[in-house]
Amino acid sequence: MVAVATDSSSTSSNDKPRRARRTRMTGAERRQQLLEIGRTLFAEKGFEGTSVEEIAAKAGVSKPVVYEHFGGKEGLYAVVVDREMRRLLDMVTGSLTAGHPRELCEQAAFALLDYIEEYTDGFRILVRDSPIPQSTGSFASLISDIATQVEDILGREFKSRGFDSKLAPLYAQALVGMVALTGQWWLDVRKPRKAEVAAHLVNLAWHGLDGLEQKPRLIGHRKN
Repeated sequence: MVAVATDSSSTSSNDKPRRARRTRMTGAERRQQLLEIGRTLFAEKGFEGTSVEEIAAKAGVSKPVVYEHFGGKEGLYAVVVDREMRRLLDMVTGSLTAGHPRELCEQAAFALLDYIEEYTDGFRILVRDSPIPQSTGSFASLISDIATQVEDILGREFKSRGFDSKLAPLYAQALVGMVALTGQWWLDVRKPRKAEVAAHLVNLAWHGLDGLEQKPRLIGHRKN
């Protein structure tokens, strides 16, 4: 009888291939994943075009998981919008650190353009009309909050030049609105480059303010 050699390298019963274990997400990790997926889909398709089914499928979970974390699509959307509004407000107000008013204008313009560049999906969501009430308000109210920060700066500058500081809120809304609308335009075209856009915004704002009349005149026929 021919002896059969035992191969020491043979796979033993204890060496069966192990199944790859799927790492289970914590509740916080799952919530963050759903927020990121929701933000991407809401930016691409809007609130109405996005479904809970699609959000769940992208996350690899069942629909009840989405409901468990956010109570539904509306809840997820509200959290996404609130986070983006706070992020943009923090970026703009946190940038206002310079002493010279012209540099402050530059910093504010760059902050908004930085946000658009880094958080494009978030900005696309913000500039849409929200279909549901938000705890932090609308994009218009966000711009108003930013204008309030600028208002204080303009008020001090107006006072030092002998202008009526009560008009600072009007000019603050005008300046911030100009930057915000330009940002919406730049969102898609992305030309010219960011620094050039900021320079032109400040050029218009600063030289307009520099030549400001204390009592502006109307030259047309309409006076009221």
